[in-house]
Amino acid sequence: MHNFNIIKKSVEIAGRTLTMETGRMAKQANGSVYITYGDTAVLVTATASKEAREGTDFFPLTVDYVEKMYASGKIPGGFFKREARPSTNATLNARLIDRPIRPLFPNGFRNAVHVVITVLSYDGENDPGVLGILGASAALSISDIPFHGPVSGISVGLVDGEIVINPTVAQAIESDLELSVAATHSSIVMIEAGANEISEEKMKEAIYVGHDSIKKLVELQEEFVKEAGKEKMEIVLDLIPEDIMGKITADFEAKVKEAAVILGKQARTDAFTAIKNEMLEKYAEELEEDEFAEKVGMFKKAHEELIKKSVRHAILYNNHRADGRKMDDIRPITCEIDILPRVHGSALFTRGETQSLGTVTLGTARDQQIIDGIGEEYKKPYYLHYNFPPFSVGEAGFMRGPGRRELGHGALAERALLPMIPSVDDFPYTLRLVSEILESNGSSSMATVCSATLAMMAAGVPLKKPVAGIANGLIMEGDKYCVLTDIMGLEDHLGDMDFKVTGTEDGITAMQMDIKIEGISKDVMGIALEKAKIARLYILDKIVETIAKPRTELADTAPRIESMKIDPEKIGAVIGSGGKMIKHIIEVSGAEVNIEDDGTVNVSSPDGKSIDIAKKIITDIVTDAEIGAVYKGTVSRIEAYGAFVKFMSDTKEGLVHVSELHTGRINSVTDMVKLDDEVNVKVIGYDRGKVKLSMKGVEGNPEPKEGAISEGNVERRPRDNDRNRSNRRDSGNRRY
Repeated sequence: MHNFNIIKKSVEIAGRTLTMETGRMAKQANGSVYITYGDTAVLVTATASKEAREGTDFFPLTVDYVEKMYASGKIPGGFFKREARPSTNATLNARLIDRPIRPLFPNGFRNAVHVVITVLSYDGENDPGVLGILGASAALSISDIPFHGPVSGISVGLVDGEIVINPTVAQAIESDLELSVAATHSSIVMIEAGANEISEEKMKEAIYVGHDSIKKLVELQEEFVKEAGKEKMEIVLDLIPEDIMGKITADFEAKVKEAAVILGKQARTDAFTAIKNEMLEKYAEELEEDEFAEKVGMFKKAHEELIKKSVRHAILYNNHRADGRKMDDIRPITCEIDILPRVHGSALFTRGETQSLGTVTLGTARDQQIIDGIGEEYKKPYYLHYNFPPFSVGEAGFMRGPGRRELGHGALAERALLPMIPSVDDFPYTLRLVSEILESNGSSSMATVCSATLAMMAAGVPLKKPVAGIANGLIMEGDKYCVLTDIMGLEDHLGDMDFKVTGTEDGITAMQMDIKIEGISKDVMGIALEKAKIARLYILDKIVETIAKPRTELADTAPRIESMKIDPEKIGAVIGSGGKMIKHIIEVSGAEVNIEDDGTVNVSSPDGKSIDIAKKIITDIVTDAEIGAVYKGTVSRIEAYGAFVKFMSDTKEGLVHVSELHTGRINSVTDMVKLDDEVNVKVIGYDRGKVKLSMKGVEGNPEPKEGAISEGNVERRPRDNDRNRSNRRDSGNRRY
C-alpha cells in the first residue's frame, strides 16, 4: 500500500464544489493536480527540461488538451478504435490555456515546458475546458518551474439577462454570451467571447463579474502553494548583455528610427534587414572570428530589441505610427463582390496590406459537419475555414494542413458571424465559408469576418445584419499607455495587446484579447472597447456601401432547396422498409431528400421541376386518401375478383372489386382493364385499413370489351345475391 501525501483544497464556485488535489497522481511530473467539478475531472501536469534548449530564441512552451472518449462512456470511432489526433475543440482549448499562461514565464526563459490537460471524466454538465487554465496555473505554481502566477479562468454566460458563472451545458445553449476570462488577482490577462449583440457595457460587466470569481480561485492556489509548493529551479535567462545593447544602440539607433517610419511593409522590412546586414559586417570586421561567432546571436537579438524600442517610443512619445497614421486612423478599405464566376458567393476585402478572399458554398443537409467528441454528437450546418498560405506574408514555405493558428482564427471568425446566420428553418442550406488570406499585415481574422459578410450577402444568404471586425493594440510603459486602432503586423508583434472585437451596428458578436504584459486595467479595457465600436461602425458603412442588403436570388450555380413539414409519425412511411420508398422518390424525381427527426423535409435539386415531383410524392405519402375523392391511378395487379390500382403518386394502393368496375355486370376483370392501364378511381371506403375503390360512373375510364357485360343485368346487388346463395344451400338440404 502506497503512503500517498495527498493535499486537497475545495471551494464553492457557482453553487458547485470545485476540489483540487496533488500527491496521488502523476508524481514524477514537476507539478500535477487533479481537479473535480461536479462529476467532471481533469488531470493537469507540468514538466520542464532541466537545461535550456540551445539555439532557441523563443520560449518553447507546449500545451496539449487531451480528450479521452472513455471520460463520457464512449468508444472512439474509426478502424483502430483509439484516440488519434486532437479534435478541433481540443486544439482550441489548448490555445485558450496557452494564451494566459505564456506571458507569465520569465523573459529569456528557454527551458522546454510541457503542460498536459487530460480529461478523465465528463458528466455532460460541467465543461472540462473551464478547468484547464486553473489546472495549468496550479500545476506550474506548485512545481519548481519558474512562473509568475497564479492565474485562473472562468466562463460566463448571460441567460435571460442575468449573468451566470460557469453555466452548465444546458444553460450555455440558452445563453446570449459565451465568455472565457483569465486573470490574476489584480488584472485581466485574456478574453475569448462569442455574443448575441451584447453592448460594450454589458460585456465589461460580465468580464468583471467573472473576475470576482477568479479571485477566489487565485486565493485557492495561493493556499495550495503554501502547502504543496516546491522551491523554484535555478535557471539561466537568455538576456541581451547591457554592453552589447548599448553598443548597437549607439551605432545604429538613428538608422533604425528612420527605417521604422518607412511606408510599406516590405520596404520597411527590407530596410531593417539592410541595417542588420550592415551591423553584422561591421562587427565581423571589428571582432576576432571566435568572439564574433560567440556574440552574433546576441547582435541579432539586440537589433530586434532596438526595432521594438524605436517603434514603441515613436508611438508612445511622438504619436507617430510606422505607416504615418494617427492613433485612431483605419487603413484604406476596399470591398468587392462577385470576384469568382462559378462559386455561389465571393468577395474580396482589402484593408491596408491585409486581404481576405471570402467564398460561400451552399450545400444540403448531407454536407453538414458531424462533430463527435466527448459530448453528444451533433451536426453543424454552418462552418468557416481559414487558410493562411506562406505567400501571404511574402515567404517561401510549406503547404500543410491547418495548424493551431488557422483553427483559432477560423473559430473566432465563425463565432463572430454565428448570431447573424439564418436558422435552418428560414434557410435550409448548409453553409461553408472559406477565407483565403492573400496578403497579411495584421488582423487577418477580422478581415475574414468582413469578407465572409460580403460574400454571404452577395450569395443571397439572408444574413440578419452585416458583421465587421477590428483589431486594436496597446503600447504601455509604466503608467503611460496608448491604445491603437487597426494595428498592423509590426504593432501587433512589438506591442503589448491584441484586442479583437466584432459585431453589428447594435452590439458585439465576438471578442478576443491577448496581452504580453501581466494585465490591463478597467480603464484601458473601456477605451479599447469604445475605439473598437467606432471603428466597427466605420467598416460596416463601407460594407453597406458595397452591398446594402442580401440579394433575394441565389446564384444560378447554387442548388435549390425547399422545405416542408410532415407529421413525425409518418417519417417511416416516407423512408419505407429498408429505405425503399425514399430511394424511389429520389430515383423518380432526381432530387435529393433529407428528413430531420422533427418532420422537416428538405428537398434539393438544381431543377425546380424535380423538387415539385419529390414534394408531390411526399405529400401523397403522408396524406390519407379522401372518401369520395377521384384520383388518377395505374392498374398494378389483376385478380379474378378485381383490379388493384396504385394512385396518389403510386404511394397508395386499393382494390376495385369486379362489381365496382362498371355500372353493368362484368364477366371478367380483364374484359374491362389490363395491367398498367391508367384509370380514374373514386375512394368509397376502407376495409380493415385497406382502401376500397370504384370506377362506376367515373369519367375518363376505358369501356369494356364487346360482350363483356351480361345481358339483363344492369347492376349487381350483393345483398340479393347473398340471399339467393343462402336459399340454394337451404334447398339442397331438404329431403322429400
